Amino acid sequence: MKKTLLIAVLLSSALTAFSQNPAASSRKSGKKTLSGNPVFPGWYADPEAVIFGKKYWIYPTYSAPYNQQVFMDAFSSPDLVNWTKHPRIIDTTAIKWAWRAMWAPAIVEKGGKYYLFFGANDIQDDKKDVGGIGIGVADNPAGPFRDYLGKPLVDKIINGAQPIDQYVFKDKDGQYYLIYGGWRHCNIAKLKDDFTGFVPFEDGTTFKEITPQGYVEGPIMFMRNGKYYFMWSEGGWTGPNYSVAYAIADSPFGPFERIDKILQQDPTVARGAGHHSVIQVPGKDQWYIVYHRRPLTETDGNHRETCIDRMEFDEKGFIKPVKITVEGVKAQPLR
Repeated sequence: MKKTLLIAVLLSSALTAFSQNPAASSRKSGKKTLSGNPVFPGWYADPEAVIFGKKYWIYPTYSAPYNQQVFMDAFSSPDLVNWTKHPRIIDTTAIKWAWRAMWAPAIVEKGGKYYLFFGANDIQDDKKDVGGIGIGVADNPAGPFRDYLGKPLVDKIINGAQPIDQYVFKDKDGQYYLIYGGWRHCNIAKLKDDFTGFVPFEDGTTFKEITPQGYVEGPIMFMRNGKYYFMWSEGGWTGPNYSVAYAIADSPFGPFERIDKILQQDPTVARGAGHHSVIQVPGKDQWYIVYHRRPLTETDGNHRETCIDRMEFDEKGFIKPVKITVEGVKAQPLR
């Protein structure tokens, strides 16, 4: 009798919690109006979020031990809520020089082609190790991507920056820049028009260091109201202190002075929130931050999930602290 009563109480509590969770309630009714977090199942990290045509896309790292990171998946959605998986858009059979640790993709469309920048092999010594930042190219955002250069685009440790965590930024004049770097150093370099290499700056250098205080890895850049917003991850990727901070400047070269931390763990929701990207709804001052975090139930460093929440600005243009949620975001169809 006591056992039956206990089961009834537990079942009632579970149903109550389910009904009070908006994302769960929408799924229960058959009409999903909130994305929920994570936005799709599986262990995925370092998400790159972009818009191609009438769809949102997320390109993450497959979060697993390094030797198992030999491919990448992508996900697409018409509304941020309903996601379709596109498996193995690129893998090490297509990139012969890559053999593990395929990380943190960045993607741009140019001239009808899609260029997927990625890190591979986690090189620790560029005199002994082969690897770095490569490029895949495809005719479709879902791939399959083939090796564009047949070798890494960046295969050296320059200015102390490990060649990982690449981000491709298109400036207002149409110039593309590669921004990248691990090991607490970040470089920016001017890409050639065909992405086959780099164009030196006027002073003859090719890589300029733009590392702000607190920088660890995971850089991104975007523009809003004529200002350059530079964001990055701080802390250790396996720890609870993983987080995101930012700076604002009048140029993509800075100087970037750290303003504040805007994304971090919530001990009631999840740990280690970081390594993100941002998307803006076309034609609107409406922004989302797409990032990974570790569930409270998980202790494995690779158990990371991709999530999305709103990112807002105050009247002075500063980014407000992001509240990480279980509910996620409302449906936002592209028009």
